[in-house]
Amino acid sequence: MTSKEITTLKGLLEEPKKIVIVPHKNPDGDAIGSTLALHHFLKAKGHDCHVVSPNDYPEFLKWLPGEEEVIKFENETEKATQLVNEAELIFTLDFNHFSRSGLMEEVLSKASATYVMIDHHQQPDDYAKFMYSDISASSTCQLVYHFFEKLEETDKITPEIATCLYIGVMTDTGSFRFPSTTSITHRVIADLIDKGAENALIHQQTFDTNSYERMQLLGVALNNLKVLKDCNTAYISLSQKELDDHKFKKGDTEGFVNYGLSVKGIVFAAIFIEHKAENIIKISLRSKGDFDVNQFARKYFDGGGHINAAGGKSDKNLQETIAYFEEIVKKHQKELNS
Repeated sequence: MTSKEITTLKGLLEEPKKIVIVPHKNPDGDAIGSTLALHHFLKAKGHDCHVVSPNDYPEFLKWLPGEEEVIKFENETEKATQLVNEAELIFTLDFNHFSRSGLMEEVLSKASATYVMIDHHQQPDDYAKFMYSDISASSTCQLVYHFFEKLEETDKITPEIATCLYIGVMTDTGSFRFPSTTSITHRVIADLIDKGAENALIHQQTFDTNSYERMQLLGVALNNLKVLKDCNTAYISLSQKELDDHKFKKGDTEGFVNYGLSVKGIVFAAIFIEHKAENIIKISLRSKGDFDVNQFARKYFDGGGHINAAGGKSDKNLQETIAYFEEIVKKHQKELNS
């Protein structure tokens, strides 16, 4: 985003506007954290502002300040559609193509509002008049912090905003473990703590919430873990029956794929989750080093993301999807062993 664009956008935000903020479908900590942080910021400036999420999200995000005001498109379609149609500005956060908005894709594509994109994923679409895209950033929450810097308004970051930004950076960096965590990331986090983010409490509220059923499901997932030694690859699969038997709720499999990646010698990990309602297999991919799971997901599984973290889907059944995965992984054996 150029200095001229920032100046123009600052001018637009000087007068109260009708604004809608949208995360991607199945929003995670970064998506909900960034949208709520921006929501608090814009409301404090006097804007008529609403967060409209395409659908629901995991329970571990529902303690965040302002979460109760989020409108779920799948449940309040008429109200959400009206807000989008009446909006003067629409911020899309943590995604860069309307297809990532699920049920909202058609509504967003027809909206007459001026679009502002803040995102850190690769290959952004060109729908936004104002685009702040940086694939090197740890998270969209970090970019929202830098957006406040560009507006010269970091002094407006309240404890509520700091908390929302902290959870997004924390979850998208794997609690600051991933390579995208830089010295700048740590400086941002330090300032968020100084501005009121209670780091210990945020970690506790996010991670110390496991139900008995989720822990049992994790046991099933680990029992299903398979290793392809020749390709330094591991994968986990979960059938719909296994999910149902353990009273699966949205977010229960969050982080499961990382257990495969934690096995010694493994550089590529995947999880395959059967989703009967949509008749697809949902796929999460993780890697270490230079193996690009974003390109892998785009090429084989109609997905995408980052170099070391991506997702996709398969229209084949679970067994066929796994067999296909094992077959295509062999094509990358040289890369995975380099």
